[in-house]
Amino acid sequence: MSRTLLPSPIALHHPADLTTLVEHRTVYSLNAYELNIFETHQQAARVPLNLGSLVLTTMLRGKKVMHLPGRAAFDYLPGESVIVGEEQTMEIDFPEADEQNPTQCLAVAIPADTIRATVDLLNERYPRVEEHQPWQLDAEDYAHLRNTPELTGTLERIIRVSQETTPTKDLLAGFTLQELLVRLMQTQARKLIFDNYAQHLTSHRFAHVVQFIKRNLAEPLSVEKLSELACMSKATFFRLFKREFGLTPVEFIIQERLKEAKRLLRHPLSTVAEVCYRTGFNNPAYFQKLFRKHEGLTPGLYKKQQCAIG
Repeated sequence: MSRTLLPSPIALHHPADLTTLVEHRTVYSLNAYELNIFETHQQAARVPLNLGSLVLTTMLRGKKVMHLPGRAAFDYLPGESVIVGEEQTMEIDFPEADEQNPTQCLAVAIPADTIRATVDLLNERYPRVEEHQPWQLDAEDYAHLRNTPELTGTLERIIRVSQETTPTKDLLAGFTLQELLVRLMQTQARKLIFDNYAQHLTSHRFAHVVQFIKRNLAEPLSVEKLSELACMSKATFFRLFKREFGLTPVEFIIQERLKEAKRLLRHPLSTVAEVCYRTGFNNPAYFQKLFRKHEGLTPGLYKKQQCAIG
């Protein structure tokens, strides 16, 4: 797992300080939102939880199995987030939790008025590239998300602001919550187009761009060429792509090339140099630097670890 997908660790409670071994709750109540941090230190099943408001939950440690109304149960792991709708009850299994392997999860309860105001502001001032697909926070189809580095960074700020004791705490919390909502919608937009671009080729111009990038990773990919595919000027394309998805076209290309590099490195007969050129980097030193920055280890060490596992 990329090290950029998890917020910095939050200290666990000493067992003697726990009021319960199942979903021990620490609450930070602010004017803008309520932050809850839950810990579970023993196995349990079908534990109900309803926080009233729409809730963003993010796994920090351990494993849960989530049961949400109208969908099949699914594993919930660190580096992932789940949006739970207003007044929706989640039921949670803790199949592996114990004293040595507790679960830890944060849950941000967000008032409906704040969500509506933020969505309205975005649609008025910063509309999405396709006007028939306005900004909205989807608690149904795109509720289970893999964290992005940008979303993780905002979650870290939510935690930090919540624990402050400064007079400006609530003001900062309001701004940070707005950022969190924007990052969430951008993360959902990525899932919609990056993961399902083939379904949107006739309805979203960035779907064509994403398809072209994914099919041509080994080739030079200029912003000029991509902007032509989107039928936009270079400046407009760059600006709207970043607004829609929360990262630049160049950052997306790097992300896709590194993803493909990891896939190729898992093959026993591949070499680091071969993977470098097959994924379009063309400069081994640059490839090594980028891979280490994003994954926390060199491509060679990643390959060695993966081959040992396989």
